[in-house]
This record gives sequence, C-alpha cells and structure tokens, in this order.
Amino acid sequence: MNVDWNITKLECKAVEGDYVDVVVFAHWECAGVDGQYKARIYGTCSFPAPTSSFTPYADLTKDQVLTWCWNNGVDKAITEDKVISLLNEQSNPPIVAPALPWA
Repeated sequence: MNVDWNITKLECKAVEGDYVDVVVFAHWECAGVDGQYKARIYGTCSFPAPTSSFTPYADLTKDQVLTWCWNNGVDKAITEDKVISLLNEQSNPPIVAPALPWA
C-alpha cells in the first residue's frame, strides 16, 4: 500500500508588503494505491502573511509547501490513516449487496 502527497495548485497575493507572489492557499491531495484500488483525499490550506522569513515563489519546493500545510491545520497522520481506511473498505467492503437468493 502506497500513500503519496502532492500539491496541485498554489494561490498567491500579487503583492504583500515588500514581497511578491505570496502564497496564501495551497491545494493538496493525499492519494493511495493498493493493487487495483485507489483512494484520494484533497483539500486546501491557508497561510498567514510572512513575518520574518520569506521564500520567493520560484524557489519553493513541494516538500516545503507540504510542511506548511501540516503546520497549519492539515493532520498528516489522520489523513494518511483515512486514505488507508478507504483503500481497505474497497478491498473488504463493510456492506455488500449479494444477488437475491430467489433470483
């Protein structure tokens, strides 16, 4: 079972104080694959205005933005556990609909 994180989109303020292209929203996803089964959770995360350190937009990395998400309300462990749970439900459904016995 493999779980992977990705940033799918960044939204910026064109100008914030002395800075340009300041990231204010990140769209993230956590996806998992287990054989033929796939599960995905996605969301957005907002960030406060920069105070003491600023990374120019062109220098940002996926890992840096993911860390911002995890530090600003996205619970990494709970999200990964939910993706794994969704994969398990697909391979072992808790509710099934067998054919009617008289059909």
